[in-house]
Order: sequence, then structure tokens, then C-alpha cells
Amino acid sequence: MFIEEGKEPFIIAEMSGNHNQSLERALKIVESAAKAGVDAIKLQTYTADTMTLDINEREFFINDKDSLWQGTSLYKLYQKAYTPWEWHKAIFQRCKELGVLGFSTPFDATSVDFLESLNVPCYKIASFENIDLPLIKKVAQTGKPIIVSTGMTTVAELDDLVRTVRENGCTDLTLLKCTSSYPSTPEETNLLTIPHMKRLFKCKVGLSDHTLGIGVAVASVALGAIVIEKHFTLARADGGVDAAFSLEPGEMAQLVQECRSAWRALGHISYEIQEEEKKSLQFRRSLYIVENIKTGDVVTEKNMRSIRPGSGLSPKYYNILLGKRVNHDIIKGTAVSWDMFL
Repeated sequence: MFIEEGKEPFIIAEMSGNHNQSLERALKIVESAAKAGVDAIKLQTYTADTMTLDINEREFFINDKDSLWQGTSLYKLYQKAYTPWEWHKAIFQRCKELGVLGFSTPFDATSVDFLESLNVPCYKIASFENIDLPLIKKVAQTGKPIIVSTGMTTVAELDDLVRTVRENGCTDLTLLKCTSSYPSTPEETNLLTIPHMKRLFKCKVGLSDHTLGIGVAVASVALGAIVIEKHFTLARADGGVDAAFSLEPGEMAQLVQECRSAWRALGHISYEIQEEEKKSLQFRRSLYIVENIKTGDVVTEKNMRSIRPGSGLSPKYYNILLGKRVNHDIIKGTAVSWDMFL
């Protein structure tokens, strides 16, 4: 599997509907994401009809004034955001040419069958579908790796999901901590759930991040996230259904760099002096004679101090040496050593 413990974080660029219904733009998104250094591009495979009903009122209409999509029906939103199925092959081919993994999120049984016909290497389950156990069962029965966003789920629902996945043939599961608000805030993210989720469900873990910027994603790596998913666009100013909380190319490149730096920084538990630190030891503090003194003079707070560099005795001996007499003349700037005392 391409996602493995002990390896650099696997970075997924989510295209979603940021192609703005242009295949040319979709291919440019793939090219730009690959240049930024991501490991994978993820699509979403649905149509408005597989997602909802064409009803322009009641619960099928978005009235929430805080929503990015306020004032439109679910059906019209999905019409605007969907990725035409006839584009998938070309997009996946461009991914292959550029050395990045191309895969998708199915939203119903027909999209799973379609993606199987394209021989996708793995599947993603979206937060809003993570309670659709019949869909999850069908995806698991492909035997391919599954990545699941866990937004809005209770522990009981996650347990149902994990059991369904494992009972139906999937042995490679990754759960992504996710907050299903758009955009979400750092305060809502609760990254400490990541290591707990790993222990509880004994699986790989990561983060599907809808916050602005890259700080939350980088922090998640320190808590064990080995997959990072972020929405991606060529430019937020170009608009698009998810553009407001998507990263631009320069930001994505920075995300890739900083997440991998964070992973490398984890290292292992160590209290040893690092090899590269050894040359710095000479600049630590140590004890020095800071005034000219004569044979038999007493060492005092005035003529001995703890200063840099580190050629003298450790400062921990300071109080022991105060009041001792020296056995020869000593000039200012001499590192303190045991053999200078009576």
C-alpha cells in the first residue's frame, strides 16, 4: 500500500468542483498539484441525480446564511460541482503521466462500478457518506484500500463503519480526523483525537483538513497523521464551489514541504548529544579566570565567572571552587582546570 507507517506523510490534493466545469482547468489542477509535490489527486464521482432530488424548497434548499452555498438547492449545487464521468479517464491518465496517484470518492453503487471499470487503486469515503453502510460494504468488497473521513460521526458509528469495512474484505483502512464545516476553525479540529482513534480502531490515521492555511495540517503530523488531505485550486480568486477553503499552488507546495519537515523532525526518543551538536559543545558556558591572579590568591566571585566558551570546568563546580587558592600565577582568560588549585 502507498500509505505506510514510518514513511513521509501522504499528501492528497482534493480537486472537488474547483475545475469550474472545464476539463482544461481540471488537467491544469493536476499538473499544478503534481508540481507542488503532492502524492495524489482525488476526485469526486457523482451526478446531481445520484446525490439528491431536483427539489428547490424545504430541506433540499440551503438557507443557512453562514453557508458558502446559501441560496441554492442541493441539486443545483451538485450540478455545478460534479466532475463529468467522461473526464475521469483523462484526468487519471494525466496523474499517471506525472507520477501521482489518481483516485476518487464514490457516492453510490453506480459510481463504484464506474470507478472499478477504470481500475482505481483505492477509494475514499466522504464524511457525509460514512454512515451509508451499504455503500461502504460495496466499496470494501472490491478489496482495495479505503480512506474514510470521519466528520460528524460518533464512536458507535465509527465502530459500525470499521466493522463493515473489515467484515467485507478490506484489510487496509485509514481514518481521517475531519470537521465537516466549511471552512472549519482550528478550535473545532481537536487533533488530539488522531492518536486516540489510532489506538481505538487499530488502523492508520490522518487528517482531512478544511481549515484555512497549513498550520493545523503540519501540527497533525506530530500527533501521528500519515495522510493529509486538503482542497486545492489554481487560484481562489477564480471562484469555485470549494475555492474559499482551498490551497493555491504555492501554499500547497509549502504544505508538502512543512509536513515532511515535521515528520522528519519526529525522529526517535533521544537524550544523546547529536553528532552535529558536538562541534557546538565548545561554545557552552564553563568556568574561567577573569582577572590576573597570583600564586596563593583565593578564587572569588570577582575573579572567576561562568562564561562562554566551554573549555573550562563545568559551572556546576562553581561553588565548590570558591575560596580555593591557586598554585601558580594565572592570567585573565584562562579556562579553569583542577590542576590549578592547591
